[in-house]
Amino acid sequence: MNRVIRRCFWFLLCLGFVISLTIFPLGSTPIPSPRRTPITTEIRGVWLTNVASGVFFVPWGIDRAVHQLAKLNFNTIYPVVWNRGYTFYKSAVAKEITGEETQPMLNFLHGGVDVLGKLVKLARNANLTVIPWFEYGLMAPSDSALVQRHPEWLTVGQAGMNSLQSNLPEEMNDGIINRQAWLNPLHPEVQEFIGSLILEVVSNYNVDGIQLDDHFGMPVQFGYDDFTVQLYAQEHQGKQPPTDPFDAEWMRWRADKITEFMMRIHQAVKAVKPYVKVSLSPNSHGFAYKYYLQDWDTWVKKGLVDELILQVYRNNTNSFIGELEKPAVQSAKNQIPVAIGISTGTLVKPVDINQIQAQVEIVRDRNFSGFSFFYWESLWGYIAPESPQQRRRVFLDMFAAKAFKPLTLEKL
Repeated sequence: MNRVIRRCFWFLLCLGFVISLTIFPLGSTPIPSPRRTPITTEIRGVWLTNVASGVFFVPWGIDRAVHQLAKLNFNTIYPVVWNRGYTFYKSAVAKEITGEETQPMLNFLHGGVDVLGKLVKLARNANLTVIPWFEYGLMAPSDSALVQRHPEWLTVGQAGMNSLQSNLPEEMNDGIINRQAWLNPLHPEVQEFIGSLILEVVSNYNVDGIQLDDHFGMPVQFGYDDFTVQLYAQEHQGKQPPTDPFDAEWMRWRADKITEFMMRIHQAVKAVKPYVKVSLSPNSHGFAYKYYLQDWDTWVKKGLVDELILQVYRNNTNSFIGELEKPAVQSAKNQIPVAIGISTGTLVKPVDINQIQAQVEIVRDRNFSGFSFFYWESLWGYIAPESPQQRRRVFLDMFAAKAFKPLTLEKL
């Protein structure tokens, strides 16, 4: 009964979002014809998520998004396929592990249609690149079927860590992050599960790549679970891990293990479809390594990442520019296409369109490979300071002509 109540609650919540997004019928605000300018080369992407978003929860939501993005000369969609312990496609792997082949409301609202399959078909017809996004990475709700069925897959912090909390981001605490449990990226069964989900998408859908993000790592205060402690002891003459989670050797050991996992993912994807990209959308390298043991600078140098979309969600111009000029970013630019993730705000608090436009120009002036916007609903929602028509006109002005995506070196 509790499960039914929860599903009804989420259905009503999603329905509220849908109503707020669909007050006006599709096409009621015409999109002006683009002006003619030379074709350019850059990534013009947007993330489609299910968090505070109704795009996946009505049959016409995906059609509407693809139609508008194509008309405005976007060229890439990063749709969520893994979030809160559920897949957003029909997954035999997930069915075996969690008991659900897809996010439950999707089957109900789409009449059993495979949402990712539908999205890929629509995007292909509109000449849009599709790179499915494993948004939640190694996170899962503590009450999810995945966590309840496999508690041995979790990594945890140590008792008595309160004295270190001042050194950690506010959202992090011992054993849980934003009320999310964390799968252990060092555990072989976790690696098998996540890897199988990724290969399932690559094998079964005509996609251009897969994307991991800042949730693919291990929070620095974690790693004190039995499995990791025993593995560390085996490789350190029986010694226990340091009690200080920021110990340099302890951080490096865990980060290197995650790098090995990333290497296995990259090799497996390329073995199935060599042309499929492995995309990554991390935070700045200093933050990613210090707090999540995600050493993406090394991943790029080892050739494990084909495309980098750096999350730079900053309102301050100097801070925004500072992130673009960091050494790891500049180094990555010399090896692979590097684009910048720009925040367009949230459904209820969109970013001013002038800031979005200014940040696009900053990225272009510094010769990056493009940008992706987080996220769909805040691009031109009805709660924004400007009307949807005004915001779409600005995007069309920025994207006046179609653009090819930059090629990776292996395609040149």
